[in-house]
Amino acid sequence: MLSSKEKILSEAIVLFAEKGYSGLSMRQLATAANISVAAIYHHFPDKNALYLDAIRYAFSGKERVFAQVWESECSAEEKLARFVRALLEIMLQDRNFHCLMQREIMEANPERMHLLAQGVFNQQFCLLMQLANELAPEQDAHLIASSIIALVDSTVKCQPLNKNFPGRKPEHDLPEVIATHITGLLLNGLKKVNTNAC
Repeated sequence: MLSSKEKILSEAIVLFAEKGYSGLSMRQLATAANISVAAIYHHFPDKNALYLDAIRYAFSGKERVFAQVWESECSAEEKLARFVRALLEIMLQDRNFHCLMQREIMEANPERMHLLAQGVFNQQFCLLMQLANELAPEQDAHLIASSIIALVDSTVKCQPLNKNFPGRKPEHDLPEVIATHITGLLLNGLKKVNTNAC
């Protein structure tokens, strides 16, 4: 059974994903959660605090999935494959979370972008940069980490359109097929960049 705070956070995730930060009022959230506005403010001092806690709440279970990747005893290439697969599955399975992130990136509010980067995703990004350094020590780890995330994200975002293009096969919907393809592209690209740098 969800606590009243968890109930508020669960509703907030869905509504922030649907309406965006600017489009959601505390009154709308209270109505959706079937509680008073005062009850929301009892748990959260303001909308920014609610927003950040909602993102953290949505991401909390996902951190455990990524922890399994980072703690695994395997090669950097295999870690990359596991990370891509985990990120892809999270984005495909939790459409509210993915939509929420897309809305926020489109709005690009500097304060909220900073809150997200530092308050929620910083640790995962730093670990991805460490992996990038292992894979391509001569290259810019920040750009590699950003590119990995962008490639997975754009693949998920374009999936509804891609289903209508020629050459599509049923297996193109399978996360393991997509993850293997993306990992191959990344590793081949990094090999070429490393070779050219020599």
